[in-house]
Amino acid sequence: MKILIRFDDIAENMNWHFMEKSEQLFDKYNIKPVLGVIPNNQDKELKTYPKKENFWQIVKKWQLKGWEISMHGYNHLYHSETCKKDYFKYGGKSEFFGETLMNQTNKIQKGLKIFKQNNIKVRSFFAPNHTYDANTFIALKNSGIYEVIDGYGLNPYLKNEIIFIPQLFYKNFFIPFGLQTTQIHLNIMNDKEFSKLQSLIEKNYQNIITYDEALNLLSNDLLNKLINKAIYYLLTLKRKISN
Repeated sequence: MKILIRFDDIAENMNWHFMEKSEQLFDKYNIKPVLGVIPNNQDKELKTYPKKENFWQIVKKWQLKGWEISMHGYNHLYHSETCKKDYFKYGGKSEFFGETLMNQTNKIQKGLKIFKQNNIKVRSFFAPNHTYDANTFIALKNSGIYEVIDGYGLNPYLKNEIIFIPQLFYKNFFIPFGLQTTQIHLNIMNDKEFSKLQSLIEKNYQNIITYDEALNLLSNDLLNKLINKAIYYLLTLKRKISN
């Protein structure tokens, strides 16, 4: 089993107390996580958290430490309801689903421009609430992004010119083989949840890998395709039953 640590909703306004505690933990065990940064955060809920005026300097510092900076949407505002017609059948509200190709491309390119202005290199993307449509992936490719940290499977796979790094579970539930990507939200973290993260890292730090190491697990052989398809049907069926 290999683990990739992914943090969502990284922005100027967020729970900086637990971000700083997490950074100390990562440095202690030489963990290099993936940080999903919102380039132009307009989420009213997130804006209730403390703001760092030197946010982009901090992001650059993280990147220089070898942490992967990924683009997490553009402004984190939801404009549509997917009714489970989104690409991965997650359902729920979306920033991108249903928007025109032009609008989606514009959002992604405006986000990339902000990263570039702050000297941050970005090669990967994951959308708020896991929701995409076909236009999202065309817009990403049109903007030079070919890596998405979402999907079904136990190893990264290539589809329609995009490398998908699967992220299966909201909670830290691990299958004892393959690649497991966490999904951690600092903004709902408390002392108990941080203790769980600390325990996860202390027990599994030897199995926690970098983003580049995760990319090296790319597999498109027949067995991997069959496993990915089986996981897709099992999880989409589970979500359909639970709703």
